[in-house]
Amino acid sequence: MAMEAGEIARMIKAALPDAAVEIRDLAGDGNHYAATVTSAAFKGLPRVRQHQLVYDALGGRMGGVLHALALTTVAAPD
Repeated sequence: MAMEAGEIARMIKAALPDAAVEIRDLAGDGNHYAATVTSAAFKGLPRVRQHQLVYDALGGRMGGVLHALALTTVAAPD
């Protein structure tokens, strides 16, 4: 079962309300996405922790319902 891009974006924004989220379906199959997430919450955090915040927002769906997500995180300026 695939996830829709809008659902991914909604889940991320629910956890990181200030986030700007761009989702791209890489294969057109609803299983392989790329996401760019920009949030002030990332400021001062190492890249691994930034990605963990996004994965946490997805509530354990990574590797299951959401097969693949190429993730880019950006710390938003104050």
